Amino acid sequence: MTKRFDQFLAIDWSGAKGPRQKGIALALAKQAGVPQLLRPEGAAWSRPEVLEFLQNQTSDRTLIGMDMGISLPFIDADAFFPDWKDSPNDAKSLWALIDETCCDDPHLECASFLEHAQVSRYFRHSNIREGERFHLPDAASREGRFRQAELAQRNQGIRPVSNFNLVGAAQVGKSSLTGMRMLNRLRGAVSVWPIDPVPDIGPVLVEIYTAIATRSGGIAKGRTKIRDFAALNAALGQLGSPPVQVDGPGNGPIDDHSSDALVSAAWLRNVANVEKFWHPAGLTTHIAQTEGWTFGAV
Repeated sequence: MTKRFDQFLAIDWSGAKGPRQKGIALALAKQAGVPQLLRPEGAAWSRPEVLEFLQNQTSDRTLIGMDMGISLPFIDADAFFPDWKDSPNDAKSLWALIDETCCDDPHLECASFLEHAQVSRYFRHSNIREGERFHLPDAASREGRFRQAELAQRNQGIRPVSNFNLVGAAQVGKSSLTGMRMLNRLRGAVSVWPIDPVPDIGPVLVEIYTAIATRSGGIAKGRTKIRDFAALNAALGQLGSPPVQVDGPGNGPIDDHSSDALVSAAWLRNVANVEKFWHPAGLTTHIAQTEGWTFGAV
């Protein structure tokens, strides 16, 4: 990858209901210096505000890392929704289906998709409600289906959760579905790697998993959340970044959404030109077009 990026934007995303989400955080790292949190006009970001920001305020030399799954498992069953005749054939068709199904859902929410009579069968909705197609017929695991990039993450010691799982603090299913609604609306404005080829000019968005970034920042396995400024600045230092300047005690608290975004922005700046991240061994054209990939999974 040529050194064509000079800004690195990390987005910690949220799929929660409501007009504004405390779980959304944006951090921007320039070529040098400490990453900066981007503040919304209101008390917290809304998903439509992030969409508008990416459409209108992102430079052509920005690499965007977004903490979400950009698609669903496909390779294991040769379909997103096996045995459903209307199952999409590629990631962009999946984005369009989600967005169209949820056209009346406010705030880029995804409830209508999860309530769809056919689609709901493939998701785990609660501890007592699991769709009959959440598992493949011969599945050995009760954790659900995984994309090839998520299997690669597991080989690296990272433990992602299936995007078909909507249960538990670690689930990212709703974040991924709401994010895919946004990706559908960014088509033509932002390229999404590896589903889109990386253009010579224009912003590029990649899927990230913040646990990979924090692990690179020296956070030990099994402890991926940073909740104080001392740990945040230690992680930033591991990534070659100056520390965040803090008013008051340098070890005071910080919310983990902000720290995830700050560390991920510094990490993106560090690894943007690592060739193996752009060309992982397990990534094929078919996988790229259906499941996508996680930047940093090799």
